[in-house]
Amino acid sequence: MKAVCLLSGGLDSSTCLGVATSDGYECYALSFDYGQRHRSEIDAASRVAQHFHVREHRIANIDLRAFGGSALTDDIDVPKHRSSAEMEHGIPATYVPARNTIFLAYALAWAEVLECSDIFIGVNAIDYSGYPDCRPEYIAAFERMANLATKAGVVGRTHTRIHAPLAQLNKAGIVRLGAKVGVDFSATRSCYDPDREGLPCGHCDSCLLRRKGFQEAGIPDPLRYPD
Repeated sequence: MKAVCLLSGGLDSSTCLGVATSDGYECYALSFDYGQRHRSEIDAASRVAQHFHVREHRIANIDLRAFGGSALTDDIDVPKHRSSAEMEHGIPATYVPARNTIFLAYALAWAEVLECSDIFIGVNAIDYSGYPDCRPEYIAAFERMANLATKAGVVGRTHTRIHAPLAQLNKAGIVRLGAKVGVDFSATRSCYDPDREGLPCGHCDSCLLRRKGFQEAGIPDPLRYPD
């Protein structure tokens, strides 16, 4: 069975790829260079793809800086030092408008070319920083749309399934699952505002959630942080 797996190089997407691999799928990894300030994740995605011996890894170049509107694609400060309570309310400045919709649309197009029915995405609805395109109802809605919008779906050649195996896991659960499916955590990157060498800042939402996840899972995080 073939599967297209969205791969950013972060903890979640890397674990998702590990799940797809352990479930016996022949994986085609898809990453994006979309003008993000944390471009070190592209190198991380390449390392993770090699680690799991994917059938093919493609990097699509799109420039979401054309629209901006996010701390990741515009001249907006990345939030730092936020408490868990602050992260649980509202949609943060790191939300990239329609990002998962764009990424899933690319994955859907490649899956149709590959005559593949399965797409994996590493979203989760517990520790997800308030992003609306990480919710289960969004994934279900996209899956319905995918089967209406493609030739493969209309003629019945494939029936697209969007897999979100991390949907109901918190970060500690994702770390434990990642360890179980053989993720090389040292290859991953999760920071929204890394330094020039790609090392994590340690204080953005993504770093704080990652660090909390490893601590609660009782597994050492191999990444080096400034503090």
